[in-house]
Amino acid sequence: MQRIVLIVMTAFLFEGCIQTIALRSMGGILDNGLSAFYEESDLQLAHEALGSNLKLIEAMIKSDPENEQFLTFAAEGYNAYALAFCEDDSVERARVFYLRAKEYGMRILVKNKKFKEALDGNITAFREAVNTFDKDDVPAIFWTAFSWGSYINITRTDVAGLADLSKVNALIEFVAKKNPSFYYGGAYLFLGTIEGSTPKSLGGNPDKAKEYFEKCLTLNGGKFLMTQLYYARTYAVATQDQPLFESLLKKVEEASPDILPEARLANIIAKKKARKLLARSNELF
Repeated sequence: MQRIVLIVMTAFLFEGCIQTIALRSMGGILDNGLSAFYEESDLQLAHEALGSNLKLIEAMIKSDPENEQFLTFAAEGYNAYALAFCEDDSVERARVFYLRAKEYGMRILVKNKKFKEALDGNITAFREAVNTFDKDDVPAIFWTAFSWGSYINITRTDVAGLADLSKVNALIEFVAKKNPSFYYGGAYLFLGTIEGSTPKSLGGNPDKAKEYFEKCLTLNGGKFLMTQLYYARTYAVATQDQPLFESLLKKVEEASPDILPEARLANIIAKKKARKLLARSNELF
C-alpha cells in the first residue's frame, strides 16, 4: 500500500514539475511576443493582440504566481495598454489598468523585506529601502513606478496619490542611476513628464523638466518619439512656449515610425497623439 501511495505521489510531483518547466519555457516566447508587438505598425491589430495576450499572461501567473518574468510582462503590458489604447478615450479605464500594472509590479518588489516594510513609511526610509535593490531589479522597478506615476498623473484630484509622487520619483531616480538607457531613457522621460506636468505650487520644476527631456533625447537620439511628445505636452505647455510646442510636435509628425523599428508601435502612437495635441494648440496657448 505504501508503495502505491509513493508511486501516485511521485507521479503527481513529476506532473507538477513538467507543468512548471513547460510554463517557464514560455518566458522566451512571451518575450519575443512583446518584441513583435512593439514592432507592429497596425494599431487595430496591436490592440486586439495585446488584450488577448495579457489574459494569457494572467492565466500563466495563476499557474505560477511567483514567476517574476510573467509578473514583469503583465506590469509592462498593462502599462502599454493603458497608455496606447485607454488614456485618450477613457481615463477611467486607463486608471484601472495602471493600477493593475502597479499591482503586478509590486508583487515582485515586496519580496524585498526592507522595501515592503518601508512602503507605508516616510520618504527617507523608503529611499533607503529602494537602494537595497540592484541593477537586475530595474525592469520591475521601472514598470511599477511608471504605472504608479501615470495613475497619479491622470488622477490629480487624488490628494493621497499626489503625496506618493516623492516615492515614485525615488523609484525612477534609482532606474536613472542604475541603468539610464533602459527603455530608451525612459526614466528621464518619466521624470521630465512629472516635473513638467506638476504645478509649481505643488513642487513642479519646469527647468528640471527641460533638463530631463534633453537627457532623454541624448540617450535615444530623438528616435523614441514619445520623448518629443511629452516634452511638448508638459514642459512647453507649462512654460507657454508655443514655438517649442509646435516645433517638437511637427518633428514627431514628420518622422518616420521606422526610425526605431523596435519601437515602431510606440512611434505610431506618438504620431497619432501629436496630431491631436497640435489640433488643441489654440486652446492650450
